[in-house]
Amino acid sequence: MEIYNYIKSLHLIFVVTWFAGLFYIPRLFIYHIEAWQKPSPDKEILSVQLKLMTKRLWYIITWPSAILCTLFAIWLLVLMPGWLQQPWMHVKLGFVVLLFIYHSKCHQIFKQLQRDEVKYTSRFMRIWNEVATLILFAVVFLVVLKNAFNWIYGVVGILVLAILLMLGIRLYKRIRDKNPNA
Repeated sequence: MEIYNYIKSLHLIFVVTWFAGLFYIPRLFIYHIEAWQKPSPDKEILSVQLKLMTKRLWYIITWPSAILCTLFAIWLLVLMPGWLQQPWMHVKLGFVVLLFIYHSKCHQIFKQLQRDEVKYTSRFMRIWNEVATLILFAVVFLVVLKNAFNWIYGVVGILVLAILLMLGIRLYKRIRDKNPNA
């Protein structure tokens, strides 16, 4: 079963690159939204550059990584079909479905911004950016601990993480309000 380790390695590499794209794309959305608040010609110059950057990130890194991550995950499940009987794997796959929903919503926002449709605030995007973080934490702990039933610690841990992330966003907003160049 030596092939298993190669497939698992490739799966993990594409998990990392997929998440890298999912972590960075909302940051580019924030810059794009904030560029729309600038006067001309800055707004137009920044918008053109940010559209190009998001397009390259989305289609050259994020989408291919999501597809390859998924293909290698399916291959792993073919090699290890017993995992589908494990409760932790059911919960993990539930989080993977949430990740695909998140990815799809990011795609929708990406398409809107490519059409110069700004429908969200930069503050919303800062909060939105943390959804992928919460999913990543949940999936990593499930895979490492292989325990789907220890919900009390898991739910409390995710809630504490979410609260800390929200507090961090608020603190950053205060710092930024005091110093717009931060």
